[in-house]
Parts: sequence; structure tokens; C-alpha cells
Amino acid sequence: MHKLIREYFVPEFEMKSLGDAAIVDLSQIAEDVIARSEATWQSNTHGIASPSARNDKRNRLKLAFTTDSYVVSPVFFPGGNIGELAVYGTVNDLSMVGAKPLCMSAGLILEEGFLMKDLKKILASMADAAKRSGVKIIAGDTKVVNRGKGDGIFINTSGIGILDDGVNISPSNIKSGDKIIVSGTIGNHGVAVMAERNGLSFNPPVLSDTAPLNKMVEEIIGYGGVHAMRDPTRGGLATTLKEMALESGLCFNIREASIPVPDGVRGASELLGIDPLYIANEGILIAVVKRDAAESLLAILRKNPLGKDANIIGEVSESPEGKVLLKTRIGGTRVIDMLSGEQLPRIC
Repeated sequence: MHKLIREYFVPEFEMKSLGDAAIVDLSQIAEDVIARSEATWQSNTHGIASPSARNDKRNRLKLAFTTDSYVVSPVFFPGGNIGELAVYGTVNDLSMVGAKPLCMSAGLILEEGFLMKDLKKILASMADAAKRSGVKIIAGDTKVVNRGKGDGIFINTSGIGILDDGVNISPSNIKSGDKIIVSGTIGNHGVAVMAERNGLSFNPPVLSDTAPLNKMVEEIIGYGGVHAMRDPTRGGLATTLKEMALESGLCFNIREASIPVPDGVRGASELLGIDPLYIANEGILIAVVKRDAAESLLAILRKNPLGKDANIIGEVSESPEGKVLLKTRIGGTRVIDMLSGEQLPRIC
């Protein structure tokens, strides 16, 4: 099995175990990584193009580290599969704190009897996803459990990214008057998985939006004025906004009419009695930005194919603290809270 992984992912060097952390100062480890993979880093880090430049930044280098596990069912769904979802998920987790994703590991847990042709398809999609994202999969592992003790395949990915000097993306930066931007239509991933799971079809079909956000994030961070970002995965737009409101201690005011919901997602939601605000997404981001920069950042997002449906959906105010208020299409106000329970389990 390891031979199969090596056919797709080239382990260029062994990684140290870093544990579970968010953003930490790992300068010494970064130096080790750079020293042992200079050629790779020169092609991927953009800001570290020469040994002299690298040395100048060495003492200020900050890394972001993340890990996540993927148990989506079914593993193949309209618009994607568990392999590319695992790669893009880690790429996007790093991007949301402003880090440039560099490398990752992949751990696969396989159930006895899982078809080899499906495994090869998943590994190939992981390799393609890594190439599209500009990251390297540098370490991998597999374990096989007995038949009936798993559900086909589970994947864990852990990734490391680098933060440029001065980048500080956090809900603690959010201020009253900031604008709230969503980079695309909501609900596609959750509805696509749900439809495949239940044998439903829609016309036109709803496809998962799974995609790497790192290059689009680099574009808006490069412009400036981005205070905080999140990708609204499990729990959807509503839960993510509520989390940011609580962390910032401010009020998020959003407009239902401004939130882009595709017709397929809206129709499926009405049919099944689910709220698109709580459906998971895998290829969009929420950005809370400085008011004066909002229109320019929106224009930058819309020039990117992944951000063509971006829109400003609301503003931040001082009070009521920690609340998300939705102005409905008929003029009412709805208080938005976090998702209670699992509206659509095992979607990532």
C-alpha cells in the first residue's frame, strides 16, 4: 500500500510531529524544513526566492499548522470525492488564518475489501488537488481495518503554511462598520452529498463547490483591509457568522436578499425542509473587511473564477453583542443562532 502512495505522492523528507496547534512561532523547525527542501520552497513560497532573502526573514518566520479528518459518505459525490476534499480542506484551513499552504501529510484508514480502482481514483484526485493548490504531499500512511469495522475509507490530512510578516487575520480585528463579504453561492456541497446519499437528482444538477481558496486569499490579503476570514463548512454560513460574532463581541447584520443561493440549493432546501444558511460549503469564504476597502476587495474576488458570485451581505455594528441578525426579504428580523445537532451528518 505504501508503494501505491509513493506512486502518487513523493515523500521528499520526513516531517517532525508538531502536535495540534493553530498559529505558533516555530522558527527553528521552519529553518530545518527550509534547509532540507530548499528547491521545493523556492518554487512554492513566493516570498522566499533566494537564500539571502530566506536568511533575512528567518528570525520572524511564523508557521500555521492544522489537522483534520474526513469521513464523508458517500466518498464519491457530484463534483468531487473524499480525496480532493481532504486536500482542499487543509489548504483552506491554513488560508483562513492568512497562511500560504506549503506541504501536508495524508493518513488513510481503509476497510478490508475497499476496491483498489476506487483507491487509485481517490489518490489520483488528491495528487491533482495538491498540484492545483501548489502544495506538496510529503508524507503518507495507511492502515487497514477488518471488514465491517470501517466505512470504506477515512482520510486525515495535516498541513503547514507560512505567514508573511505583518499578516494578522483574526476575529479580534473586526470593528464596527466593517463589511461582510461571502465569496460565492452557499449550500452546494451539502446538497450535492445529500442528493447522492439519498439517490436524488436535480435539474440542473447541484455540484459540490470543493475548491482551494489559497490563491484567491493571497489576492485579497495583498490588497489589504481584510480583518478576518472563515470558510463556512460544517454548520454553514449561519454557524460561522455566529462564531465570529461571539469571538469579536460585536453584532453581525446580514440581508437575506444579498446572500447568493443557487436555484438548485433553494429548491432542494424547500423540498427537504432544511435551511440553506446551515448547509455546509467547501469552496467559499467569508471575509470581514474594512468598510473603505469593501468594494475594491469585492471587485478582486469577482475577477477570480471561484469568486465570481461574491457579494457584500451585511455590516458589523456595536450591539447587540455577539448576535447575528438577518433582515428577511419581507422586512422582518430573524435572530440567527448556531446549528443545533447535525442537519446533514458526514458531509466532510
